[in-house]
Amino acid sequence: MRPEDLSLALDWAAAEGWNPGLSDAACFLAADPDGFLLAELDGEPIGCVSAVRYGEGFGFLGFYIVRPAHRGRGHGIALWRAAMARLRPGVVGLDGVVAQQANYRRSGFGLQHRNIRFAAAAPRVPHQPDAPPVLDARTQPFDAIAAFDRRFFPAPRDAFLRAWIGAPGHVARAVAGLGGLRGLAVLRPCREGSKIGPLFAQDPVTARALFADMLAAAPPGPVFLDLPEPNADALAMARDAGMAPAFETARMYAGAPPSLPLDAIYGITSFELG
Repeated sequence: MRPEDLSLALDWAAAEGWNPGLSDAACFLAADPDGFLLAELDGEPIGCVSAVRYGEGFGFLGFYIVRPAHRGRGHGIALWRAAMARLRPGVVGLDGVVAQQANYRRSGFGLQHRNIRFAAAAPRVPHQPDAPPVLDARTQPFDAIAAFDRRFFPAPRDAFLRAWIGAPGHVARAVAGLGGLRGLAVLRPCREGSKIGPLFAQDPVTARALFADMLAAAPPGPVFLDLPEPNADALAMARDAGMAPAFETARMYAGAPPSLPLDAIYGITSFELG
């Protein structure tokens, strides 16, 4: 894709009900400017896929869309092959919708865990009297933020992270600890409401402090949180705020799956880029 083509892909994602963020285009391009592919038929855009490389050993596949009128004609598999050719031989991750998970398994992807999107029109802001101080993440040294993020993601993603924290309308918060951060969270405005992600915390008290801050900072409208199902404390946190499951995906990998501390991942950054 050319940079201006990504807005079209975001419109298609919105039509699929994926509710992209208002500043996603610039942030996603920062991750890998060449990682977004467009399928054209006689000069007409008909499909897209993202194949974002994080260094040489890890990539993430998303934004896999063929326009409804062109499905069932082989265009999707052509996009898939182009994306996989760009990401192999490294490990490839994706968040697969339920309808496509069997196809991904046939393509060599193994299930790691379910992700569940929780949503609420007006979530309750939890009261936590023993909450640690929550700071503006933009006031913290970026090296500390990048080092903390690296504990929860399989590869460095500094360019993306810098854009994600600083994007217009994004609210980024951190909790400091001895020798580094204890938690990091970002709220981003979307076409409908707002999404929290990432929400990384080394303990439940920190997670809830950041979660409460995110909810308090959210503008009027629904709030969404994508979390890994194995994190039982994250499930309880979302339910305590009055949020309910609204959507699910499966985190799947081709190649050796990375070992990530799911008990400290309370919110996934995005289904599109991992």
